[in-house]
Amino acid sequence: MFERFTKEARVPVIEAQFVARSAHTPTIDARHVLVALAESEIGPAVGALRTVGVDVGELARRLRAELAGIDAAALAAVGVDLDEVRRSTDATFGEGAFDGVGGRRGSDRKHIPFASDAKKALSLALREAIRLGSPSIDSGHLLLGILRGGSPAAKALHAALTRAGSDDDALRAAVERSGTPAT
Repeated sequence: MFERFTKEARVPVIEAQFVARSAHTPTIDARHVLVALAESEIGPAVGALRTVGVDVGELARRLRAELAGIDAAALAAVGVDLDEVRRSTDATFGEGAFDGVGGRRGSDRKHIPFASDAKKALSLALREAIRLGSPSIDSGHLLLGILRGGSPAAKALHAALTRAGSDDDALRAAVERSGTPAT
């Protein structure tokens, strides 16, 4: 199925491996794919998210904190600004140093398998492409697959849409309007 993905849609699927590795998780779930999509900066998915008012940077940060097991709201309640901790850590130890806190060492070279919710999102992306008459799967289809999946990634996406004053239908319409290129 991966051969049906456009080049711009392959990037977040591949990058999800690195997101999972930085979070020190044993599998790649749909949240890792959603982080990679949000951070990709290109393609129908990011364009659609921005169209409906989602702050893709905030979405990625929230998901990365969730994946790291850090409850930013709980820390804020006791006076800890997670963004300030990250900036300070990055300034002292280098960009991205905070992302590896609390993780296991030595597993950086092993292949990380996809969890069932990520596999389901990829399968649903194919169904979305077929439904829309596209010969290939782009990042917009991948985003719609995540949205339909009912996973923690879908819940995070719903929450981001709600914060933006939007909803699933508006996101779906924005993806469909993007014309999802057939490259």
